Amino acid sequence: MAVWALGINHNTAPLDMRGRFAFAMDQIAPHLEGLRQSMERPPEAAIVSTCNRTEIYCAGDESDLERTLAWLAKSGGVSATELRGHTYQMEDGQAARHAFRVASGLDSMVLGEPQILGQLKDAVRAADAAGALGTTLSQLFQRSFAVAKEVRTSTEIGAHSISMAAAAVRLSGQLFEDLSRVKVLFVGAGEMIELCATHFAAKNPKAIAIANRTLERGEKLASRFGGEVMRLADLPDRLHEFDAVISCTASTLPIIGLGAVERALKKRRHRPMFMVDLAVPRDIEPEVKALEDIYLYTVDDLANVVQTAQANRQAAVAQAEAIVDAGVQSFMHLVDQRSAVPLIQQLNAQADAWRAAELARARRMLAKGEDVDAVLEALSKGLTQKMLHGAMAELRAGDATARERAGHAIQHFFLRKER
Repeated sequence: MAVWALGINHNTAPLDMRGRFAFAMDQIAPHLEGLRQSMERPPEAAIVSTCNRTEIYCAGDESDLERTLAWLAKSGGVSATELRGHTYQMEDGQAARHAFRVASGLDSMVLGEPQILGQLKDAVRAADAAGALGTTLSQLFQRSFAVAKEVRTSTEIGAHSISMAAAAVRLSGQLFEDLSRVKVLFVGAGEMIELCATHFAAKNPKAIAIANRTLERGEKLASRFGGEVMRLADLPDRLHEFDAVISCTASTLPIIGLGAVERALKKRRHRPMFMVDLAVPRDIEPEVKALEDIYLYTVDDLANVVQTAQANRQAAVAQAEAIVDAGVQSFMHLVDQRSAVPLIQQLNAQADAWRAAELARARRMLAKGEDVDAVLEALSKGLTQKMLHGAMAELRAGDATARERAGHAIQHFFLRKER
């Protein structure tokens, strides 16, 4: 059984390239079906898609990274040659190591960030619901969750990290002296927006508003922070009211365009606006960044602000990597064991066939009235001859080297002392 992984992330691909391969959760099932059908033998498969990475994990009889790359390239509308330079590809132990590091936050833009584990679990649930998971990938992900739990409970891997949400607050504080006089608009109502709203609310801004596609979810989040809620359709008319705009939705197209921001600036008489686009693909058109009085930051820009405090975490990273190593060894041992399953099944089938044949012969002998002891003797002799026939034939056939190898194997399997 082979395991392979292919992906792009914040280290290998620019934001706009990653945006081509960002899959919404409701798209995962059809994409998994397309991926599996693109291969000669449909493998087990799972797709992990976040703002910083899109990764494909597969398990099958043989690794098929080329077809996996071709399918991903086609889904994003680029050539396989162009995409190849932005991907990382791993097999077997390296693929397992990568999955364990991702789950533990060791491969994240913010080292040790906890959100990735929940996103990975969502991806596994989606793959399971789509019928794309099998025993091997299920074991891979369950073990990755166990490793992540051990890393987070046994080390301080996330103790000194600053989240993307905290980085956004820090940047806004550089533009506005007093955040208590700032009106903040959050576009979206997902986990990242909830985290950002929590950090901004701690600074007691003048007002908080949530713009979301569905009012119900927006109202639930707004009520937590004493804010108001609006529809996305109301954004163009109300954008000028806000000093800070933080956006993170699952939209495949920009929600806030250049024209809307230009009109908002005109109404604000060019008072500065702070904007953070945490979405992949972008929620805010990139041309907005060129406007005077607009301070627009993307998820990649915030990565430069995030303080990783590496010196304080070297020991924690080393501990975490050791836990990952142990997890990889355990998983690969399982995979190796599973690779012997077909042979074990064949051996059992052959033994059952021999047993059935000798048992049928013994019953015929008994039906003829032959002596029971003679029947038992014939049964045991017949089984013994069938089991030893192949070994004896190997000892008589072939050249000297082949006979020597056969001799060592036969001594190991048939002549060792009972333990």
